[in-house]
Amino acid sequence: MNPFSYARPAAIDEAIGLYRPNSRYIAGGTNLLDLMKENVTRPAQLIDITRLPMADIEETEGGGLRIGALVSNSDLAWHPLVQQRYPLLSQAILAGASPQLRNMATTGGNLLQRTRCYYFYDSTTPCNKREPGSGCSARDGLNRIHAVLGHSEACIAVHPSDMCVALAALEAVVQLQGPHGERRISFADFHRLPGDTPDRDNMLADGELITAVELPAQGFATNCSYLKVRDRASYAFALVSVAAALEMSGTGIHNARIAMGGVAHKPWRKAEAEAALVGKSADEAAFTAAAEILLEGASGFEHNTFKIELGRRTIVRALTDAAKGAA
Repeated sequence: MNPFSYARPAAIDEAIGLYRPNSRYIAGGTNLLDLMKENVTRPAQLIDITRLPMADIEETEGGGLRIGALVSNSDLAWHPLVQQRYPLLSQAILAGASPQLRNMATTGGNLLQRTRCYYFYDSTTPCNKREPGSGCSARDGLNRIHAVLGHSEACIAVHPSDMCVALAALEAVVQLQGPHGERRISFADFHRLPGDTPDRDNMLADGELITAVELPAQGFATNCSYLKVRDRASYAFALVSVAAALEMSGTGIHNARIAMGGVAHKPWRKAEAEAALVGKSADEAAFTAAAEILLEGASGFEHNTFKIELGRRTIVRALTDAAKGAA
């Protein structure tokens, strides 16, 4: 691990003022410390933000929730208002990592996880995400866990978060603060597809800090399901995951949200797939048609083409569970 300086500010403005090129904010450190140990990230300065006032969950005037960036994953998953109004989010968080990691990991940090690619973590191999222009070893290498949607010539890595898949389906808003003030960005726009700049995972500007995530009032509390397919039941990243949420009257669907994880560089949604469910009866035919739309254009590589059919089946099952009121 390379030497670095360390600062522990007590206020948000102070933290932002301390930021310099090649600085990193750190809270739980569940991903950043791994990256530093593997020599993937070499920050010159760590800014410890654990003392900042960003660890509360508050109701908003519009009936939603404002979740501070320092709220731990465990506290968020088990919060009474989250379990009551946003069970999809609770399910997704509890499907991720281990209890020990959830106790340390934070809301803001979860959004900033780097992609889980063997070659990204192996500093002896070419990786455009780690060293732009060096190449993508995964395209012709071991790519079983990699993307089947939204990938590019430069990168086929996937986003690892479970929580983010649920936040995408719930249409959360990310609140940011940086050297140029505060701003809000929709969750759909926060993470990026790789394109020809896979080293940029998200839309954060230099020095910006995630201060909170805001959930709208609509939580789809009655009909939702988070389904995660993985190689083992404990502590494994998703091969495919689906966050499904429906607003229903009887068997009729009035509103639908579907987000996928484990298949792209960001949580994957497609408005056309959700619109195709509106006005339909909640049955296998409608769910299969939506899955076809959501997976349109999917293409795999030598070891991961199975994800396309797996994704189709996972979408149908997640929507079926949501329609039954599996939450």
